[in-house]
Amino acid sequence: MTGADVRDLRTLPKAHLHLHFTGSMRHATLLELAERDGIRLPDQLVSEWPPTLSAADEKGWFRFQRLYDVARSVLRTEDDVRRLVLEAAEDDVADGGRWLEIQVDPSGYAARFGGITAFTDLVLDAVRDASRRTGLGIGVVIAANRTRHPLDARTLARLATQYVDRGVVGFGLSNDERRGRTSEFAGAFAIAERSGLLLAPHGGELRGPDHVRVCLDELHADRLGHGVRSAEDPDLLARIVDAGVALEVCPVSNVALGVYTDLTSVPLPTLLEAGATVALGSDDPLLFGSRLAAQYATMRAAHDLDDATLAELARMSVRASRAPSEVRDAALTDIDAWLGA
Repeated sequence: MTGADVRDLRTLPKAHLHLHFTGSMRHATLLELAERDGIRLPDQLVSEWPPTLSAADEKGWFRFQRLYDVARSVLRTEDDVRRLVLEAAEDDVADGGRWLEIQVDPSGYAARFGGITAFTDLVLDAVRDASRRTGLGIGVVIAANRTRHPLDARTLARLATQYVDRGVVGFGLSNDERRGRTSEFAGAFAIAERSGLLLAPHGGELRGPDHVRVCLDELHADRLGHGVRSAEDPDLLARIVDAGVALEVCPVSNVALGVYTDLTSVPLPTLLEAGATVALGSDDPLLFGSRLAAQYATMRAAHDLDDATLAELARMSVRASRAPSEVRDAALTDIDAWLGA
């Protein structure tokens, strides 16, 4: 890098396209809410934070999921939900965020908040309030859980279609991609596709290129949650580039979950050299300890990226988003200004 490549990455305008609802929680908020209700947190969420994780095997993913479920359990009131959304928005704005697409599985909260429809209404109301208070544009991606029955996913897809043009911009499929049969969720994605929602299943992180192909062929993915292991198959990567499928790459979580041994092993240069559209995301900052701007910083350091490349990553995140045209245009203009400063 040259001496000019020292611009502040927190002021680089960008879109955040891979952030999970529960995992967006601030660590301090988790501790406060747990203390309020007398919830005993595992040491990994207290003294060992951020926790040491590896999902390279089933036991590793079980540990990860257990921590995630504990974090979910501290959200008990409507005010808790509103606080989480507002703080996630504030954190993104502090990191240069102009647009956020936050991913939520309403079925994980349905029992406590009056059902999936009532909870979705609450989240969308919280999103509108947070957007008004912070100036950050926010869309919601309704995500099905692949460890549940595919019929549950169809229910969520129908739910998502009810909120097209009312705050929901996409439909996803999350959790351990080694579980279940992805093709069985094609019906749910067909429902979402007919309504014009963005299709963004997880694929190509814990499983390799073959699973990416299933996401493309069976689910008609517009974007891939992670998708980073597409770098292992040049023909597949060329297909992704030709189709304009964006990859939501989350470097810090890739390493934390044992997909790669270190940040220099994350194949971002391979993806960029092939012409792939890449949007850096933070995944679950609560468990990985790293928010949006830090993803750019780690890739700058790991791969010696210059500021022109980092600006292009930010542009790709904006272009791959479902942000309104006025938000996209303003962000792209300000990215150019950041680079020209």
